[in-house]
Amino acid sequence: MRNLIISLFLITIHLLESSERPPLIDQSKYEVYEDIVWVSKENFDLSLDIYVPNSSLNKLPVLLIFHGGGWLIRDKSIMDQMAQYISSNSEIIVCNINYRLLSDLNNTVKMNEIVEDVFGSLLWVKNNIHLYKGDSTQVAVTGDSAGGHLASMIVNSGDRISFNNNFAKSLKFTPTFIPKLSEEQILKQMNVKASIISYGAFDIYAGAVDGFESYKNPFWAFSRSSPRKIFGEGFDHINNPDMYKAVSPLYNIPEAKEKTLPPQLLLVGSNDRLTTPKSVKDYLNAVKEKGHQVSYWEYPGKGHAFLDSGNNYFLGTNFERDAPEALDKMINFLESVFK
Repeated sequence: MRNLIISLFLITIHLLESSERPPLIDQSKYEVYEDIVWVSKENFDLSLDIYVPNSSLNKLPVLLIFHGGGWLIRDKSIMDQMAQYISSNSEIIVCNINYRLLSDLNNTVKMNEIVEDVFGSLLWVKNNIHLYKGDSTQVAVTGDSAGGHLASMIVNSGDRISFNNNFAKSLKFTPTFIPKLSEEQILKQMNVKASIISYGAFDIYAGAVDGFESYKNPFWAFSRSSPRKIFGEGFDHINNPDMYKAVSPLYNIPEAKEKTLPPQLLLVGSNDRLTTPKSVKDYLNAVKEKGHQVSYWEYPGKGHAFLDSGNNYFLGTNFERDAPEALDKMINFLESVFK
């Protein structure tokens, strides 16, 4: 009987604590506009969700999120809870973006086209976010894993724009969405105020050398696609290393005296075996050596994908347990930039 009373007492305390604890996500604090088609390429629609915090301010800063998944799987839904959390706990509009995957369109999408999608999504947001109370002059980007790679490409190579649509020759990118503006205006719109890169991939060339385009990479199997060259047949890292390096942020960090990059925050879990702390620190040091402002945070005890929605039993992650501490740091960083 005594043990039963103690158990009931502990359960009551737990329920009281749970009821007093504020929810991580409060849907009454924001409006969401879902599945807005921002471009259609080869009859393949690309969409985004826009989360607008309920605020008395006339204009709000904006954050673009690019999901992970090895450029082969996942979509924006894996970042839903992240977007909801930021919208519940800040006055920052969140745009959760879909881009093409290598496995899309019958496994024919090229890596440069994925980069061109995220370039285009930034231009779409810059030219349309005013319709949702967004300030197009206060825009930041973030992404995790493959999405971190894509956010870094915007920061490092957003000025490598071409309108001839011949990446193999120019090593420049033609955005999927191009507003009716001058080239000078478009280049200006590719600038962002900040970036947050979570366990990002910074060296596509090294990944190809290590077997990314082969069955050694399990993401091909996860996507039910056959391994292939990421720029199509006829191009490989041996004969065309410049193409692979052109989509690798590590090889495209400008000198600060030539181009000043926005403030950056790099995050990684201390136990991450897919994107190791060493690889992120190597990139951190490379950015610092070029003279840019960059911060680093290593999440103790965490592995890969700690920002993903829900539970990932394979990786052992849980959003409610793992994500909030990292997201609070991200919000604080953004608010310091946007102030």
